[in-house]
Amino acid sequence: MKQNTATWFKSGAPWVWGSAATVSISLLMVVSLLIMLTMRGFGHFWPSEVIEIERPAGNTFGERKQVEEVPAQRLRDMGMVLPDSVEFVARRLMKTGNRDITGQDFYWVLEKELESANVPAEVVVLERREWGNFYGRLRSVKESGVVVVSDDVYAELEKRLTRSSELFSEIEEIEKHQIGAINYSMEKLRLKKRALELKGALDSEAQEELRAERAELQNGYGSYQKQLRELYQAIKRDSLEIETADGKIVEQSLKTIVRAYQPNQMSLVEKVAFYFEKLGEFVGDDPREANTEGGIFPAIFGTIMMVFLMSLLVTPLGVIAAIYLREYAKQGFLTRVIRIAVNNLAGVPSIVYGIFGLGFFVYFLGGNIDRIFYPEALPAPTFGTPGLMWAALTLAILTMPVVIVSTEEGLSRVPKAIREGSLALGATKAETLWRTVIPMASPSIMTGMILAIARAAGEVAPLMLVGVVKLAPTLPLDGNYPFLHLDRKFMHLGFHIYDVGFQSPNVEAARPLVYATALLLVVVIVILNLAAISIRNRLREKYKALEH
Repeated sequence: MKQNTATWFKSGAPWVWGSAATVSISLLMVVSLLIMLTMRGFGHFWPSEVIEIERPAGNTFGERKQVEEVPAQRLRDMGMVLPDSVEFVARRLMKTGNRDITGQDFYWVLEKELESANVPAEVVVLERREWGNFYGRLRSVKESGVVVVSDDVYAELEKRLTRSSELFSEIEEIEKHQIGAINYSMEKLRLKKRALELKGALDSEAQEELRAERAELQNGYGSYQKQLRELYQAIKRDSLEIETADGKIVEQSLKTIVRAYQPNQMSLVEKVAFYFEKLGEFVGDDPREANTEGGIFPAIFGTIMMVFLMSLLVTPLGVIAAIYLREYAKQGFLTRVIRIAVNNLAGVPSIVYGIFGLGFFVYFLGGNIDRIFYPEALPAPTFGTPGLMWAALTLAILTMPVVIVSTEEGLSRVPKAIREGSLALGATKAETLWRTVIPMASPSIMTGMILAIARAAGEVAPLMLVGVVKLAPTLPLDGNYPFLHLDRKFMHLGFHIYDVGFQSPNVEAARPLVYATALLLVVVIVILNLAAISIRNRLREKYKALEH
């Protein structure tokens, strides 16, 4: 028996089974994590049933959220009367909304209090641009302060809410794009005037030209301002009266309402349509309510844009460094020291790279760029402040050791006979590298790029120092020349998770969005990696024959 056991261990079978078990456990943990993120994150967008709870302080509407068991003694210490025989009590977190009236939109209630809860069919949920959701019963619709509909209010509300949403979209379009473009041009005009002053070239002809351009921009601004005043006056026209569960009548302006729905009357098809509408809003809209409502499109865009720029920077630099170390550098003590340094750089904490990026890229390099190329903008910095370009450069430095090591491994696996054959046919060393060696090593180069993308997309600490912000007013890419604004700050999914999870003023409202954003970050990284893996596999198949 002992001999069989010893033979079994010597065969290596235990290590094979141990490795298989470890991989299985890892896969199970990853799948479990993704399922948890999906359920707790994307489950947030499903329209929940609204119940009415009878309480001594007054009735209230609410949605059931998470449930937990707490020691009964803790509740007794808070003044709640419970039988001595009870050790644990189940309580439910309820989302009650109406924060502008009650001061809070979440509270805990004992699960047993919900046994007699009513499910009123007529309750309406108003999703607002400020103060979160509002729950109540519709009473009337007003136009210019006069009640126009008190029967079939919900149907009338939907029609007028469509009008209000269209007006709000027009206002947003004018403010963000038309007026934003004029403000951008006005600032460029101011900087142009300042540059002429510094050069001593601000003569009467230049002043007249600037004055004409400014007058044209001001005329356009005045026209848009007139349109905005008319739109703001029109959007304030409609309002509604809604009754809370405890009988209070509250008036809500339709300009503050995003959507209204009756979850207790929705069919399954309507709930599915509502779910995908909310999911589309989450992916494609801007955030609101301190990032606890709305969408995260700017964060998605910023993450992809930063990773794309980082990849453009790190790939050529890392590949050139690896080619020099492997193909041209003399293989001696200095080369070995450089390789050790490169390997050690991969283990440096990311925050150190952030401090380096802030000190060297932002303050030193960016400050000098401002003094040389943008003196008219000083003392306001242009590139001497954290921005997209410095974030991409910092992460390129952070991930460069991975690309260098991976590329060197690929170059070392190219057979020596292929190099010699190319040189024997009359090709120079540079031609051999460019046409034969590098294409055959390209799968390894892509592997390094994949690892760099995976790390860069999830980094947060260095980005907090070199460009990422809680809320960016504009995207780095827009219709204003030069279209891609590398000096602008940007939003990032990783920082968005940190901000919503740890800096939000409304923790309970933010928690589901943390899970949803985390899952979306995983999806973005997977998509980027799959694209790179697909390219790598094609290159591997293309040059497989040469390796043999």
